[in-house]
Amino acid sequence: MVLRIASYNIHKSKGSDGRFDPQRVISVINALSADVLALQEVDFRFGGRPAALPRDCLRADCAMLPVQLVGSGPKSLGWHGQTLLLHRDIELQSLTPLPLPGLEPRGALVADLMGRIGPLRLVCVHLGLRRADRRAQLAHIRAALREEDGRPALIIGDFNEWAAHKGLEALHGFDLTTPGASYPARTPFGKLDRLAAGPGLLVRRAGVFDSGLARRASDHLPIWADVSRSV
Repeated sequence: MVLRIASYNIHKSKGSDGRFDPQRVISVINALSADVLALQEVDFRFGGRPAALPRDCLRADCAMLPVQLVGSGPKSLGWHGQTLLLHRDIELQSLTPLPLPGLEPRGALVADLMGRIGPLRLVCVHLGLRRADRRAQLAHIRAALREEDGRPALIIGDFNEWAAHKGLEALHGFDLTTPGASYPARTPFGKLDRLAAGPGLLVRRAGVFDSGLARRASDHLPIWADVSRSV
């Protein structure tokens, strides 16, 4: 039994060709066939931070459902630009926004889920641009996970880290997976989008979702991983 968990920085629905087109993003999301999808940059950055991926489009055309959360603004889809989409057979048991330290405002989403591999704690991240901030943010997340009830945890998202391991020292004890180059979408070479699986979880397969449409829809390509419980 596996769960397909994915992550996608949608760049406010602005493609690598400069076009704003949420429908392209939704088409890529549907093609992922994910059970759980962490999204980054789902809201515009300024003003009231309105959604860059409209709820009406998601309801009409997306195979996944957005979680209900208190957004950054009254018309926001996400919190600090992040949200979570779930397949209909995944149960959301709790969702906790976790403010993160750093020069610029950042936050993680901590979701307790129940699916075909049992209970899972998923941490959705979009880490800061400075390595010192990323180190502090990952340390803060690990400290928060140690305070919880011990269910297996997985951290996924845009880590914003160009190095293979430097800056990720706080992930000691987790299995770090770098599916491949996901940025920039047109000619990817940066391995910025990653996941880290804690004890009790096994990443069986992982990859970067690459298609002609995905290379146009955002400045990042999505990543995915098939995850099971370890024996």
